[in-house]
Amino acid sequence: MDTPLPSPSLRVLRVDASARDAGSITRDLADRLLAGLRDRVGNLEVMRRDVARGLPFVDAAWIGANFTDPDARDPAQREALVASDALVREVMAADLLVIGVPLYNFAVPASLKAWIDQIARARLTFRYGENGPVGLLGGKKAYLLVASGGAEIEGAADFATPWLRYVLNFLGIDDITVIAAGQGMRRGEAAREAALARIGEVLDQHGPALARAA
Repeated sequence: MDTPLPSPSLRVLRVDASARDAGSITRDLADRLLAGLRDRVGNLEVMRRDVARGLPFVDAAWIGANFTDPDARDPAQREALVASDALVREVMAADLLVIGVPLYNFAVPASLKAWIDQIARARLTFRYGENGPVGLLGGKKAYLLVASGGAEIEGAADFATPWLRYVLNFLGIDDITVIAAGQGMRRGEAAREAALARIGEVLDQHGPALARAA
């Protein structure tokens, strides 16, 4: 009797950046989006990276190691890149990114910036070609779950969403969907409700294709 092959799964990397656990809008939206994806896709493999727990910042040792040819790195240089290498492997393994993006002072939290700095690696996630940089993470989809207290998402005071779009495009990810819960201090629960309604729309639009890809 043949052993049945395991069902293929959609590999999701969830990145949380909110400093809050309880009461975090972006964490709640990520929960809701992933629950909806499970309902529609079925077999979902979720890797979780909570960057708010702390990530190393890029320093001189990291820079020196990163710009040294991999075959020429000494043990200390390899050690300096251990955390970054693990983060890069997570991104490479994912089909889909779900990134919670709370706006802190009009931009991304420092922890999320640190994550980007650790995964933007020449020769691994991008390279320079004859006509400029080439992203190496193509074929992935990203959902940005963005929440703010006062700023309008993708408005003049939102420097987080366009920056993340640009960085992800730079790395080769150009299939990006923004789900916004903006101006929560003024709009109250209506901001969250609008984002939840948008999640429903997105799942209806993308669910069939994602299920076929799984």
